[in-house]
Amino acid sequence: MTDAINEIIAELSHPLEAIDTATSPRIHVLDEIKAVLFDIYGTLLISGSGDIGAHAETVPAKALIAAMQAVGLPVLPDPEHGVAVLHETILAHQERHRLEDIQYPEIDILAVWRDVLNRYCEEGWSDVVLTPILCEQLAVEYECRVNPVWPMPGITETIRKMAETGRELGLISNAQFFTPLLFPVLCDASLDDLGFRDDLRFYSYRYLRAKPGEYLYQQAADTLDTLGISPAQTLYVGNDMLKDIWPASTIGFKTALFAGDARSLRCREGDDRVREVHPDLVVTDLRQLLTALGVG
Repeated sequence: MTDAINEIIAELSHPLEAIDTATSPRIHVLDEIKAVLFDIYGTLLISGSGDIGAHAETVPAKALIAAMQAVGLPVLPDPEHGVAVLHETILAHQERHRLEDIQYPEIDILAVWRDVLNRYCEEGWSDVVLTPILCEQLAVEYECRVNPVWPMPGITETIRKMAETGRELGLISNAQFFTPLLFPVLCDASLDDLGFRDDLRFYSYRYLRAKPGEYLYQQAADTLDTLGISPAQTLYVGNDMLKDIWPASTIGFKTALFAGDARSLRCREGDDRVREVHPDLVVTDLRQLLTALGVG
């Protein structure tokens, strides 16, 4: 199944260029950093929509038609209603988890698409036999159309050089099952190849908890503690003051605001939660992190 997903990603992906943010970097050497954790969308990967789940209003209906055709499903008679069903289902899943006292609930997109396709069948739009493979392919076909991604400049060089220093590398990201599969296709290297520890990859869909909640960050801090690494010895890199810098700093991590692409930079000015939050670094190119870590 992975090969089929890889083919979809390769076919639907195309180069994107980072858009200058007119932000001045603020860089200095951080001592004693033993671990570096990253956000993915908008930080390691250019995100065409700015973030996973953030889709331009004019795109989804056309994307839904194309995605369903690509996996052999009949075209919906009312694509706009089809998209509305998708959004309603996402909200219903979020609300269900919120009732479980999760402040920032996340969805499992495969569970969402299963319910969406069942709804289409109930409304007489399709009599398709649902399979896990069909849901996986449809999810990727749709996501690659509404949120195309591409490697951020300097990603491979930066990550490989960090890994060579012996620092532990990890990920904390709002993400879905297909997110890790983007790297082998777009970066010609898997997360393993790049040097990311398997036990330091925290994806929101696995826990049904999303950023800006602290849960994923605390899970990372607990794992790092078993490695003898404290929050003060950990640098977290992300493009969003609310979803990335605020919770990471609350846990005690050092932070770097990535301001390398205008699509995804989120300063959240006016939000009281970040009013007194100040990142340790501001970087406009991932390679600037090497300077901050004293890597030649």
